[in-house]
Amino acid sequence: MSMRDRVQAMFTAPVAEAHCDGPCGVYDPASARVTAEAVLSMTKKMLDLHVPEGSDDAAWAGYLNSMSRFAAIKEEQAESTKHELLVLWTDYFKPDHLEAFPDLHETFWNATKLCSATKQNVDVAAAENLMAAVEKIHNMFWESKNRDVAWVPAVG
Repeated sequence: MSMRDRVQAMFTAPVAEAHCDGPCGVYDPASARVTAEAVLSMTKKMLDLHVPEGSDDAAWAGYLNSMSRFAAIKEEQAESTKHELLVLWTDYFKPDHLEAFPDLHETFWNATKLCSATKQNVDVAAAENLMAAVEKIHNMFWESKNRDVAWVPAVG
């Protein structure tokens, strides 16, 4: 057994998982874009779902099943978007970024409020506003790194 292995055996530690109070330094607004897109997609699907006519039990069961699944996904993805934005806001962006982005706090605050609004309502405009806010944050983030990274949504 090597000296390294002996030392490691003497000082074991439990496995911890987090993103990230390490700090790992690995940040990217892409995850917020993906989850915000899912919010927009589910919102549209909910509004496109047609209420069945009549009292066909199978049609109603299918409708209720689809609506509840779309709503659950929308809620989950809005919460994930909020989490991803909060990680960027509180862990990546620093006070010196305020000089370059004086509206940084307001931008993030409004974006996280939009996450809540998309959970509270079935509103395409709110979901589109969330996408626009995430795009603005994407641009701020990459500008802060002096990189030009295109905003490319997954859905056309």
